[in-house]
Amino acid sequence: MAEGDNRSSNLLAAETASLEEQLQAWGEVILVSDRVLRWEKPWFPAALIGVLSSIFLMIYYLDPSVLSGVSSFVMLLCLADYLVPTLAPKIFGSNQWTTEQQQRFHEICCTLVKSRRRIVGWWKRLFSLKEEKPKMYFMTMISTLAVVAWLGQQVHNLLLTYIIVTFLLLLPGLNQHGLISKYIGMAKREINKLMKQKEKKNE
Repeated sequence: MAEGDNRSSNLLAAETASLEEQLQAWGEVILVSDRVLRWEKPWFPAALIGVLSSIFLMIYYLDPSVLSGVSSFVMLLCLADYLVPTLAPKIFGSNQWTTEQQQRFHEICCTLVKSRRRIVGWWKRLFSLKEEKPKMYFMTMISTLAVVAWLGQQVHNLLLTYIIVTFLLLLPGLNQHGLISKYIGMAKREINKLMKQKEKKNE
C-alpha cells in the first residue's frame, strides 16, 4: 500500500514539474489570474462579471457564425500564446520570482494536475459502469442527455454559455471564501429537517 502511495506521489510530482515547465512563460499571468479568481480584493467578483458581461454582449451584438466565432477564438489563443511570453516580463516588471510566488505557482500546477486526474478518473468510471452495468449506464446517459437537450432548447445558447462560464469563473472564489460549503451545509440541514418531518408524519 505504502509503495503504491509513493509511486502515486512520485507520478504526481513528475506531472506537476512537467506542467510547471510548460506554463513557466505564463507564470505571471497565471498568478494574477489566480488572485482575481480567488477574490483577493472585494471588488474582483464585480470586475470579473463586468468584463465577462461585456465580452458576451459584444458577441451578442456581432452575432458571428459558429465558424467565425471558433476561428476568432483560436486566433486570439494563438496571439496570446505568441505575445504573452514576450510581453509579460515587460508588463510585470521583473523576471525574478519570490519564493512565495514560486510556491503559489507550484500549488496551482499541482491543483491543475489533480483536476485533470479527477476528470480522467470520472471518465474511466463511466466506461467501467458501461462494462459492469450496461443497463444503468444506458438509462443514466439517456436521461442526462435528454435533460441537457431540453434545457438547451428552453434557454438561449449564448445565455446558457454565459451562465456556465460565469459560474465556472466564480467557483474558485466561492470555494475560497467558504460560500459553497456554507450553502451546501444549509441545504443538507433543510433536507434533514424535511426528512424528519416526513418520518414524524408517517409515525
